[in-house]
Amino acid sequence: MLAFHSDAHSLLLPPGHRFPQSKYRLLREHFEAHPGLIRMQAAEPATEGELALAHTPDYVEAVLLGRLTAAQQREIGFPWSPSMALRSTHSVGATIMAARAALGGEGIAANMAGGTHHAYADKGSGYCVFNDVAVAGRLMQAEWHRHHRSLLRVLVIDLDVHQGNGTAAIFRDDESVFTFSMHGARNFPFRKEPSDLDVELPDGCGDEEYLAALDDGLAQLWRQPAPGLAFYLAGADPHEGDRLGRLKLTTEGMLERDRRVLGALRERRIPVALAMAGGYGRELSTTVAVQVNTLNEAARQCSLWPAGPR
Repeated sequence: MLAFHSDAHSLLLPPGHRFPQSKYRLLREHFEAHPGLIRMQAAEPATEGELALAHTPDYVEAVLLGRLTAAQQREIGFPWSPSMALRSTHSVGATIMAARAALGGEGIAANMAGGTHHAYADKGSGYCVFNDVAVAGRLMQAEWHRHHRSLLRVLVIDLDVHQGNGTAAIFRDDESVFTFSMHGARNFPFRKEPSDLDVELPDGCGDEEYLAALDDGLAQLWRQPAPGLAFYLAGADPHEGDRLGRLKLTTEGMLERDRRVLGALRERRIPVALAMAGGYGRELSTTVAVQVNTLNEAARQCSLWPAGPR
């Protein structure tokens, strides 16, 4: 399975900042030390024109040229710097490359970061600068139409513990994209946007309750028009060891979540681009271990991908 990384471009964060950016480097270093089914590749940056498929030109320019106001930077949660802008474009580029690889015959491909689902068309929020899934989804639709002269339907399965409010807002009036978010009812963002399907979970939700809700949500997805491409945001933050998650999934419960989602997509031969999304473990090694399991399960499912045309 192809996995794209962008951790060479770091954020300049003040001491004590709670965003765990080193998890991306640790994730890449794990797979460098344990080579197997995953082939890693450095991501190329998204272009200004690609970003404008999902974001307003004024906002794209403000990020790229360092014109974000102090209030905009506070809402994002990062101070602006050239490396912040560079990192953000490369993270979107990794999701674009994963989606293109999945559609191009890989079946499943991954961004080893990404899942920046709180970014709106005209602003960033919650550690999300650009919305990588929205940009990649619209770009894949444009490329698909150019080559096939038909509509590419897109499905977003967002299992980060926080609702994908930015993604829901961007695709609100777009019937070609179905957004599904399963998240903590009382967690950030406190003003949620309506997805096509939202499943809200109580604080303390454990494996059994979570997986039952997931099965019900997936069953509803398969009653929709069949998508030609899926994005799976496999946040590590529903894990019981996460300091921001408020849910109680075990490591095995998290892995079973990934098996069910990725297995269902593979069985239906729906290409999928995977993004890591959130993870704020009390111990950073816990988050990295959950995401290692996710990528290993994706690679296993990719190895079972059926040969031949879809």
